[in-house]
Amino acid sequence: MGRTTLNFSNKTLNGTLEVPGDKSISHRSIMFGALAEGKTVIRHFLKGEDCLSTISCFRKLGVKIEETDEEIIVHGEGWNGLKEPVAILDAGNSGTTTRLLLGILAGRPFHSVLIGDESIAKRPMDRVVVPLSQMGARIAGRENGKYTPLSIQGTNLSAMRYELPVASAQVKSAIIFAGLQAEGDTVIIEPQPTRDHTEKMIAQFGGTIVRNGDEITVTGNQVFKGTDVYVPGDISSAAFFLVAGAIAPNSAITLKNTGLNPTRTGILDVLKQMGANMVIEEEEAVGEEKGTVTIRTSNLSGTEVGGDLIPRLIDEIPIIALLATQAEGTTIIKDAEELKHKETNRIDTVVNELKKLGANIEATPDGMIIHGKTPLSGGSVSSHGDHRIGMMLAVASLVSSGDVILENPEAIAVSYPEFFQDLERLYE
Repeated sequence: MGRTTLNFSNKTLNGTLEVPGDKSISHRSIMFGALAEGKTVIRHFLKGEDCLSTISCFRKLGVKIEETDEEIIVHGEGWNGLKEPVAILDAGNSGTTTRLLLGILAGRPFHSVLIGDESIAKRPMDRVVVPLSQMGARIAGRENGKYTPLSIQGTNLSAMRYELPVASAQVKSAIIFAGLQAEGDTVIIEPQPTRDHTEKMIAQFGGTIVRNGDEITVTGNQVFKGTDVYVPGDISSAAFFLVAGAIAPNSAITLKNTGLNPTRTGILDVLKQMGANMVIEEEEAVGEEKGTVTIRTSNLSGTEVGGDLIPRLIDEIPIIALLATQAEGTTIIKDAEELKHKETNRIDTVVNELKKLGANIEATPDGMIIHGKTPLSGGSVSSHGDHRIGMMLAVASLVSSGDVILENPEAIAVSYPEFFQDLERLYE
C-alpha cells in the first residue's frame, strides 16, 4: 500500500479532456459480446482493473477476446459458447462482474466458482442470490450464499415476477440475464428507475426488452448478434473534473464524448441546482447518449439531494459531498443508505476523511449533512481501497491550504488508471 503527497492548492485548471470509457458499459459490452453470435468490436473500452477482471472471467469461460491499443474484439459463439471453467473465476474488486455473472452462470449447464477480493467478500450477494434462487438457480456460499466465494451449478431457470426491494441496477441486470435464459417472460418491478445500460445493450445486440412504467419485461431464449460498440466517457469519472472545474480558482474544463444517459446524469442536475456555470451540448450517438460538457469556476449554493435522484448519482455522492463543502449554506444528502454497501461504507468513510481536512460534515443514517462554505486544510487521509474516495480526496487537495497525503492512491486504477496524469494536464 503506497502513499502520495498532493500539493495542488490554488491551482487553476484549464483545458479539454476525454475521460475514460464508461465502466458500466464496458463491463456489459464484454458480456453481451461473449453471449452474442459473431464478432463484437468495442472502442474506447475502459482498461481499468474492474473491467479487465470481466475480460479474464470470460476468457476462463472459453471466450476468445483480443486486445489492441484501440479496440477489444470479442469472438462470441452464443450462450452455448460458454464452457465450464477449469479455474476459479476471480472478479477482483468488481461488484458488477460478480453480480451480473451470477445471473449469466445461473442458467448455464455447468459448475463454476466465483470469488473476489477482500472488499467483495464483505459485500452482500444475497440481494442477487435470493431472486435467482426463486428462478431455480443453485448457488451456494458463505452464510447461505450471502457472501463470496460462491459456487454455481447452472440449471434450467423459470421466469418470474419480481419486485426489487432496493433500486439496484446490478440486481436488475442479474435478473435480466437470468430471464434471458428462462422459459417465458420475466417481469421486474423497480421502486425507482436505475441505470439502463443493460436494456439499451440488449436492443443494440438485436434483442428485445420492454419497459412499461416501472415494469420491465424480458423474454427468454433470445439470440444476440455481434455488433460494434463505442463506449462514451464515464459520467462517474467526469464528475471529479466537473467538481474540480467548479471549485478550483479561475478554471474552465471541457469534457468531450461524455456519456449523457439520463439514468446517470444526476450529477449534472445537482450542479445546476447549486448554480454551477456549466454548458451541456448533446451529440448524435448510436446506443448511448453522449456530448460535451464545459464547466467554469462557480459560485455555489447548498441544496437537497434525495428521492428519485439518488439512483441517478449513487456513485457520485462522495464528490458531491466535497462540492457541498465549497457551497454557501447547508447541503442535505438523504435516501442514500445504499452507500453503506459499496466498496466501503461510503457514508462513514466520506464523512470521516473530509473531517480530517476540516470539513463541517456529519453522517446521518441515510446520508450526510454538509455545512458550507468551509476552507479545507491539509492532512493525512486514505482511500480505504475505494477508487471513488481516492479521487474525491485528490480533488479536495485543489482547495486545501496544505499538503494532502493520500494513503492507498493505487485504488484509483480500478476505474481511472490515468487520473493523476489527466489532472496534471489541466494545471496552469
